[in-house]
Amino acid sequence: MPAVKLGARLSEQLAEALASGIREGQLQAGQRLPTEAALVERFGVSRTVVREALSRLKTLGLVESRQGSGAYVRRQPEPVTAEPLMLTPDGSVEAVLQMVEVRRALEAEAAALAAARITPATLAPIQEALQRLEAAVAAGGEGVEEDMAFHAAIARATCNPFLLATLAHLGQFLTGAMRVTRANEATQDRMQQEVRAEHIAIVRAIAKGDVVAARFAGAQHMVNAAQRIGQADPAFWAERGRQLAERLREELGTQPDTRRS
Repeated sequence: MPAVKLGARLSEQLAEALASGIREGQLQAGQRLPTEAALVERFGVSRTVVREALSRLKTLGLVESRQGSGAYVRRQPEPVTAEPLMLTPDGSVEAVLQMVEVRRALEAEAAALAAARITPATLAPIQEALQRLEAAVAAGGEGVEEDMAFHAAIARATCNPFLLATLAHLGQFLTGAMRVTRANEATQDRMQQEVRAEHIAIVRAIAKGDVVAARFAGAQHMVNAAQRIGQADPAFWAERGRQLAERLREELGTQPDTRRS
């Protein structure tokens, strides 16, 4: 197994270490990755770091999950390289809204491309990811990881490795922003129902191959997410929202912002 180098975020370092092992042939196509517990012990990191690293590899299309079996190296993975982007969002409310704007631009087009290129083989993972997300919410969870997996499945259906690489790099920022939006949405049943309906609309449009409807549904989902942030109870920002913003700052290694957060 490759080693993790000191430097950037641990989940980024672990993802890159595993990706290098896959690209260099140390981890073969079809090979089962070590369990979460084994990776935790091998690299000396937390389960959260391992899960975020695996999520990034899934977005890149390098690994896939098999229910009840674990994560496996995908056969014929797409080799993707990209120059690193230098981003330093500070975890404030403004930064969260800016990341929602980025998601609107990327995910609206991802939904449109997925609709244009959808096949039964790429539609099934999207539908399964939505089912897992709804199950997580029904069980009382916020569904952050499942939501990211849902949108990653849509991105993979575009068959565009550059889009996948962009989303994989932005994943560290998008996940933090999604924690805030989903925590806020979990405070009201109305908001949760709205999000569910928006996800269903995206999947239906993609399944029909309706490019226009898919693009609109993807963009509208993000527009509504921004509106829901604006409708958040002030108490949410004073407590849970602030905690999540501070967590995002710590994970990104940035200094606290003096603006309202």
